[in-house]
Amino acid sequence: MEGWDVGTKSALTQIPLLTSRAGPRDGEAWKQRLKEEYKALIAYTSMNKTNDNDWFRIAPANPEGTRWEGSCWYVHNLRRYDFPLQFDIPVTYPATAPEIELPTLDGKTHKMYRGGKICLTVHFKPLWAKNCPRFGIAHALCLGLAPWLAAEVPILVDSGMVKHKDDEVAPAVS
Repeated sequence: MEGWDVGTKSALTQIPLLTSRAGPRDGEAWKQRLKEEYKALIAYTSMNKTNDNDWFRIAPANPEGTRWEGSCWYVHNLRRYDFPLQFDIPVTYPATAPEIELPTLDGKTHKMYRGGKICLTVHFKPLWAKNCPRFGIAHALCLGLAPWLAAEVPILVDSGMVKHKDDEVAPAVS
């Protein structure tokens, strides 16, 4: 945690670490891992709400907990920018971090792969590998998506690539 700001350190220490090494193919052990994931997500969400830093909503999109969907938002110049969020849990999870997707931003920045997958390779993936299996979905959001949004959204807004919903031109009514 050397070189991290105080806020990030504080947030990270309040997210419970996970213990189960199970992935989606591991049956009952995966169900236990999902319970740990939920506990960590609840803790992270509660901490964010307490600190008035609520910035995402996610839920499993299937009963197996291998696909997740929701939304995230970032406030820039006192305006909130909302983005749909989705990701699949890789079959090699937790050894492999999920690839977080923001489909509406696909093709708008170089720090993104096809399909709207945000680039986490340089900064986040080594951290994930070092902390496997203790990191989970909440950690990916805290240490992956949150800094990505903070770095990219202001640039995308200032360059005109992302427009606020109030600035979008409504179609003319005839």
